[in-house]
Formats: sequence, structure tokens, C-alpha cells
Amino acid sequence: MVNQASASQVAEPHNEQGTVDKDAPLKEDIRLLGRLLGDVLREQEGEEVFAVVETIRQTAVRFRREADAGAAKELDGMLKILTKEQTISVVRAFSYFSHLANIAEDQHHIRRRRAHLLAASAPRRGSIRFALAKLKEAGVDQESVQDFFQEALIAPVLTAHPTEVQRKSILDAEHDIARLLAERDLPLTPRERAANLHMLRVRIATLWQTRMLRYTKLTVADEIENALSYYRITFLTEVPGLYDDIECDIAEQYGAGDVPAEVPRIEAPYLQMGSWIGGDRDGNPNVNAGTMQHALARQATTILDFYLDEAHALGADLSISTLMIGCSPALQALADASPDQSDHRADEPYRRALIGIYARLASTARALGATNILRKEVGHAEPYAGATAFSADLQVLIDSLEANHGGMLARPRLTTLKRAADIFGFHLASLDMRQSSDVHERVLTELLARAGALPNYAELDEEAKVKLLLEELDQPRLLYSPYLDYTEETQTELSIFRAAREIRRRYGERAISNYIISHTETVSDLLEVLVLQQETGLLRGQLREDGTVDTTADLMVIPLFETIPDLQRAAGIMDAVMALPLVKKLIEQRGRIQEVMLGYSDSNKDGGFLTSNWELYKAEIALIEVFGKAGVKLRLFHGRGGTVGRGGGPSYEAILAQPKGTVNGQIRLTEQGEIISSKFSNAEIGRRNLERLVAATLEASLMPAAHPEHGERLAGFEAVMSDLSDRAYKAYRNLVYETPGFTDYFFAATPIAEIAELNIGSRPASRKSTKRIEDLRAIPWGFSWGQCRLLLPGWYGFGSAVAGWLADGNRDERMAQLRDMAEHWPFFATLLSNMDMVFAKTDLAIASRYAELVADKELRERIFKRIGDEYRQTLEVLETITGVTERLAGNPLLARSIQNRFPYLDPLNHLQVELIKRRRALAVDTDKADPRVHRGIHLSINGVAAGLRNTG
Repeated sequence: MVNQASASQVAEPHNEQGTVDKDAPLKEDIRLLGRLLGDVLREQEGEEVFAVVETIRQTAVRFRREADAGAAKELDGMLKILTKEQTISVVRAFSYFSHLANIAEDQHHIRRRRAHLLAASAPRRGSIRFALAKLKEAGVDQESVQDFFQEALIAPVLTAHPTEVQRKSILDAEHDIARLLAERDLPLTPRERAANLHMLRVRIATLWQTRMLRYTKLTVADEIENALSYYRITFLTEVPGLYDDIECDIAEQYGAGDVPAEVPRIEAPYLQMGSWIGGDRDGNPNVNAGTMQHALARQATTILDFYLDEAHALGADLSISTLMIGCSPALQALADASPDQSDHRADEPYRRALIGIYARLASTARALGATNILRKEVGHAEPYAGATAFSADLQVLIDSLEANHGGMLARPRLTTLKRAADIFGFHLASLDMRQSSDVHERVLTELLARAGALPNYAELDEEAKVKLLLEELDQPRLLYSPYLDYTEETQTELSIFRAAREIRRRYGERAISNYIISHTETVSDLLEVLVLQQETGLLRGQLREDGTVDTTADLMVIPLFETIPDLQRAAGIMDAVMALPLVKKLIEQRGRIQEVMLGYSDSNKDGGFLTSNWELYKAEIALIEVFGKAGVKLRLFHGRGGTVGRGGGPSYEAILAQPKGTVNGQIRLTEQGEIISSKFSNAEIGRRNLERLVAATLEASLMPAAHPEHGERLAGFEAVMSDLSDRAYKAYRNLVYETPGFTDYFFAATPIAEIAELNIGSRPASRKSTKRIEDLRAIPWGFSWGQCRLLLPGWYGFGSAVAGWLADGNRDERMAQLRDMAEHWPFFATLLSNMDMVFAKTDLAIASRYAELVADKELRERIFKRIGDEYRQTLEVLETITGVTERLAGNPLLARSIQNRFPYLDPLNHLQVELIKRRRALAVDTDKADPRVHRGIHLSINGVAAGLRNTG
């Protein structure tokens, strides 16, 4: 794509002003990858196609950098006359350039981080070292920090929401390219450098010859396998490694002078992985008891494969002989119990013990579903009853080494394996269950009716429902009878609960411990799930001698508050439910902790960007008050998506912007769609993202309030936000739900129909077969606006709200207050920062091309004018509040990254519009429909998503 060779950057390069150009290696990497892609394109498709791609690229650069109107017409003309074959090649070329640019940027982030570490620079914001230094300066002692880690739970939860447009084959090839690119920073010989260049070309050629799209619908099993690949790449090694780093950071920060404190050993698994993949059945008929069982079997196989490999490697490492040094009696007993009775290892108890551990792991793996263990064990051994027993055996080895002058030999492999066993168990990640409240109501209605208890439970009012459900929970009888027939829905739902009970028995209690209720609107929604747990043995009541019932529940019932009205009701519902004696007992059994999930996507689609954020903030404040009154610790589960419109943006800043008291060492948050590959497909980048998550939680939990007097001032800020939210809500609802023809405009001016056809997830794009915004899932809603470069869910309504508020008072005084809020209120500052990032990726000119897809000229001009007017007004007030007219001025690296992508994104957008026009023109005559056009559209969606990175 670019005819310029790369050079190795041995020393820091300088720019024309003589200062160090820290981004020069990134530019060189992008040039190199672009040149190699161009070479492959020329080889595979010929000079003519290469020339077309280059001409389009250069014209797009001229259009973007020089605002050349002639270049825009020229570009449009070139794209219109492309043949179908050329179109596919051009789309693929620009899409793959976006992918390669992502790889180069990730490598540059790693390079810059290592440069800071080598230079012994001050700790960087977002690192554990930075957080600890900040806490120490604020007077937080080491004991408080260690207590935090002993009690904390920080859990990124991987979900399969359908915005991941990459195939695993593509991800694997790109992982190889990233590794080869990283090698070029090493001191290579000329021959090694030439070999590296050759392999880069080979991997890019492999990419070119690999199918970018799936031609079959993604299954839940596929989604499970895709997620497991990130464990092998990142989580299995980087999560335990991060624990070790954090312990060392604490020792260094709290040491005396240059002498570190004793390295603390933090045993609690405070950073754990979660998953929805295989257990989230809300609106996904493909998820059932079988997918849950399959998910845990595959997770167990993955983690046990890792343990087996590590145990085998340890057997080679620990060749310690008792002829040289003693060992503990416990270690000797472990060795004597091993099936290995070889005379050659009679004096090597560690090896014999590890051979026994390996044999027990192999038996455990087979018992939990593994069918292909590569290295056969020496002899039979009984499987482990649970991961705790495996961890205890490893601790025996560690204790023996430490007691016999071998403590250093335990690090890093043995202690890391022990750490992994404590974190991942035999389940790898906790699988959440999720279903919609209306499904539970239908199942309970049938169970009660078939049992002759009540003819129509669904028709009861809320008070009567709660009374009836509590009565059911207060008696041991079951409603279900194996001798009666039930609908498929009821049978399916009950089988899922039964599967959860069996999974907990086989894989451990942490394998499944949470049940999330979508669309929670009432107290009865939570009690219904407790009754269903009772029906399937997950909730058990034992009669005491005094006649009372001692009840235990295996699954925490977690409400998910999603829409604006749901968020407004959240505190009241939790106040009422936690006041119930039965619920009080269950919360007490869990250590007085209760989780609440907040949905960012539906609240945004429901009420717009500003109101969604504000209602989430208010809900959190109200929940803090209710939980404080009840004496219960609140754990918030943030259902964040990739885009700003769905709660996206930098996780570090988002956590620090949470209202004081909402974190307290407890946080779970979703990682969705293509954000998973963006964050975790590279081990070092993954480690950094995990570190930022822990650092932010640490700061937010322990950092004293910056301004003790902030209370009155904060109340003023919140009053302004309340007013702005009301105005923004009206502006957003008026456009999306009250403007005649808006739905038709949306379905015509975005690729929503084409996105719905993509094989990027097992879940349907819409909850119902309608063309109503209300029924459309929030994810494809946001994804569609990202594709047409409007990103409307991330800003619409803010401009109208601020302009109206300023006009209703003293403009100068009110603007000064907004600036004060931006400077001193993290919530508002983060809101503006995220909007700034959205505007950096928004392009009204390209969006206007998509508007041309609307056949009704009057509708097109009317709606697009409204959107354009709001865009300009929002941009104006954003710049006035911040005093900055350049986008991402505070993040120049990201700004340059986005600007560098535009020349490659723009052609993809123009091509997408052209291809959609062709497809829709032929849609009326199915005989004329060309699969190449359909494929080209989907390829362009992939490319734009890769270029924007957080589009889901």
C-alpha cells in the first residue's frame, strides 16, 4: 500500500525540530506493513488492482488532508465504476490495512511502556505503582492496601454480544504478525532481519488468502471457543503474573528508602474472570442447559490442559535429590503416594510428587470431560475432589522448598501454578446465568396452574404476587410434578436450573454462582427466581426444632436495571426486597453482600447519552443510601459496551468517575464484542488493561475524598445535571421516538439490515420481527450508527440541552459553572472526554453519503438537517466549555491514530454506501441478487469496525 521500506529504530529518532519523535517507530511499522500488504496485493491480484487501490488511497488522503472538494467527486467517480471483483479486492485491502494498523499501534504502546520502565520514569497514570504512590501520599498505609486485596472482587466478564466481526483464523494470523513485528525491536543480524521480513510477508499473504467472513451462522459453541482462545493467549499467564507484580509493587512502595518492605503474600483471588457465553439466554434461544454444560466442559479442559503442561514442565525443572538436600515429611508422603516407582527417581521426591500430581490431574480432566490428553500419565491416580486439593498439593511442594533452602526454586513456575489454581480452579471462569423476567413469570404461572395452586398467577397485582411467592418459599413442597406435561419453555427453563446444580457439583461452587434477571421491574421478579431455585434443589429449606425454616440458596439473584424507568425504580426495589426476612438471611449467608447490575445500552437507546449517564449516576447514589441503611455491601456490575453510547470509553477513567462509595473493592463489568480482541488479543496489552482495571478499583476504593467541602458544591453540580438531563431527554426522545418517519430513515440510512445478516453472533439482532426502534437490540443500534460515522448515541441531545439551559439564565455565569463542573467533577469531565472521542471519529460529510440511501428526499433532508444542526450545536458547546477546539488535544497519540486511519476508513465508507445502493436496487429482483455485492458490504463492515476499534 505504501512504497517505502522500513528501517530498524535502534536509537530514538528525531524530527526536524531536533526533538525526539517518539512516534517515529510507529510510523515506520505502519509503512512497513502497508508496503508488505501492497506487495501481497500486487502478487495476488495483479498490477491493475494494486494501482486502483493506490489511486483511491492517495485521492482519499488528498480529500481528507486538503479538504479538496474535487477529490471527493473524483473518489466517488472511481468507486462507482469499479467492477464487482475489483470492489471486493479494494474493500479487503483497506480492511486489512486497518487490521495491520491496529497491530502496529498495539506494538507501539508496548514499546513506549517498556521505554518508560527502562528509563525508570515516574509511575504512569493507570499503573498499580501510580495508584500506590498516590495512596501512600494521601496517608493510606500498607495494611489498608493489603486488606483491600484480601477482600476485593474485580471481575471482567466476557460476553458474546454480536459485534465481534473477526474470525478466530484471522485473529491467529494477526497474533503471529504482532509477534514478528515485536521481534524487529530486538538486535537482529541481517540474516535474522531478512528472515523476519520474509515471515511477515508470509503471514500477510496468509491473511489475504484466508476468508475474512463467516459464511455460516456463529453457534454458541463457536463463541465459547473464540473466548477460550483469549485465555490461552493472555489470561492464563497474565492474571497470575499480575498478582506477583502487585505484591512486588506494594513491597517497593511501602519500603524504607531503597529497601523494599517484605513482599506480602495475598492469598485471596481478588481478580477473577467471568463469562456469559453459554449461560446468557436472554433473547437467545440457542442457549440452554446443553450449552451451559458444554461451556464448563470446555473451560475445564482448557484450564486442566494448562495445569498438565505446567506440571510436566515442573517435573523437568525440579530435579532436586535428597542425596543433596532434605525435604519435608509432607512432600515425601506425596512422593510415596505417586504411581511413579522408578528406581531412577527414588531420590527425587519432587519429580515423583509431580508425576503423581500429573496423574491426578489427568484423571480429573477425564472425569470433567476431556477426551484427548496428549501426554499419558505414568500410572493411575484418583481424580482431585476439587481445585482446593490440587492447590494444597502444590503448597506442599512450595513449603518443602522454602524449608530446605530452595525457596527461590519455587518462583516463578511453581508459585505461578499455585496462584493459577487458586484463581481459576477447575472451572476457569464463573459462568453467569441470565434470563428475562417475563420468562420466569410465564414458567411460574404454568407451574402454579398445573399444581392446582392458582389458575393465573400473571394476573395478580404486585402485592399479591409477593405474598404468594413468600408463602411458597416458606414451605418445602414442590410445584413441579414429573408425572405432568408442561410446555417446552417451562421444561427448558427448569432443565437449565437443574444443569446449574449439576455444574456446581462437578466443577465447584464458583463455576456458577450468579443469576441475572433482565428487565427487573418489581420485587416479585427477584422472588420468582428464588422459587425456581427451590423447584430445582438450588434453594433448600431445613426445618429447625423451633418450627422455623433455615434456607440456603446456591445462586445470588441479581437484578439488572436497564431502561430509564428501571433505573429510577432500582433503589426502591432493592430497599423493599432487602427488607424481607428471607432475603436478609440469604444476604447474611453471603457475607452481607449483594450485587446489582446496571445496563448502559438499553438506557442509552431509551433516553439518550446524557440522560442515560445521569440516571445511572443517580441510581448508584440512591443504591448507596439504601444499602448503607440495610448494612449490606453493594457490588455493582456494569453492563458496559464498546462504544461511548453503550457505556464504553476508557475503563480506568470510568471507574474513577463513579460516585464515591459505589466501588469499595467490589466491581464487575462486561467486556463485549470486538473490545475483547482489542484489549486481550496481545498478552502485554492484555496485562496492561487488567492492571488499569485493578489500579482504578484500588484508587476509587481507598483514595480519600479530594475536597471535604465538596458536598454543597456537588449538590449544585447535580442540580445543573438534572436540568440538562431533562432537556437532553426531550431532545433525544423527540427525534428518535416522536419524529414521523425517523424509523424509516434509520433503517434506510444505516446498514442495520445488512448488519442483521452478518454471522457475527448466535443472538438475533432484534427481540421481535418488527421495524420498531423499541424492539431493536441496543447493540446493533449503536453498531449501525458507528458504521455510518455519525455515532449518534454518543452525543445527541447534549447541545440542545446546554444551549437551552444557557439561554434561560445569565449565560456567562452558567458557562462558568459548566467549566467549574468540567474541572472539578470527574463524572462530568469523563462525560465530556468521551464525547470528545466520539466527535473525533464522527464525520458529517461521510454520514451525508449514507443519508443519500433514503429514497424519500423530503424525509432525508428533514431528518439529516436536524441531526446536523444538533451535531454543530453540541460541538460548539463542547468546545466552549472545554476551551479546546481540537479533538483529543489531551490524548495526542489517539488523535494521531484516528487521523492516520481516516484515509483508509473513508474509502471503505464510500464503498459501503455504493454497495448498499447496488444491493438494495437488486433486492426487488432476487434472481439478480449478486452474492459478491452482499459479501463486499459485509467485508466493509468488518473493515470499518476494525478501523474505529470500539464500534460495538
